[in-house]
Amino acid sequence: MGNEASYPKEICSPFDQDEIKRLIRSFKKLDVDKSGTLSVEELMSLPELRNNPLAKRVIDVFDTDGNGEVDFNEFILGISQFSVRGNEEQKLRFAFSIYDIDRDGYISNGELFQVLKMMVGENLKNWQLQQMVDKTIIILDKDGDGKLSFEEFSALVRGLEVHKKLVLTL
Repeated sequence: MGNEASYPKEICSPFDQDEIKRLIRSFKKLDVDKSGTLSVEELMSLPELRNNPLAKRVIDVFDTDGNGEVDFNEFILGISQFSVRGNEEQKLRFAFSIYDIDRDGYISNGELFQVLKMMVGENLKNWQLQQMVDKTIIILDKDGDGKLSFEEFSALVRGLEVHKKLVLTL
């Protein structure tokens, strides 16, 4: 993995040197098979992810190249979304990407249903959840295209101050 000075500044920017060193140690500790990447199973050993219904989505978002594993650069970029020094826009884009499963820049009715289903599990019947999704799309879809853009999503989420809740202390 090399020296922390060898990582591009844009990857490490929200972190100070001590935090980078701790992240390197954490990454190495999680990398049980010493492959240099983290599998879904290795990442799921984190207590913060283990009981989170959206854990697989978070891992998918971290895995920017889509190869099924998270390398150190992806790990740092992903974790940076939770830095106290991370900016609101970045955090909102991360939250948006949880819902934008196909990464096309929009949240479709089906994507919203899938993510909310992960969150509510069997607490709602599918038809109840679908009604909720349909109403949400109707209310938030200002341009009437049947899906939510980042701007439409962030108009709601910004007011909820979600970015202040997306914080992890290192």
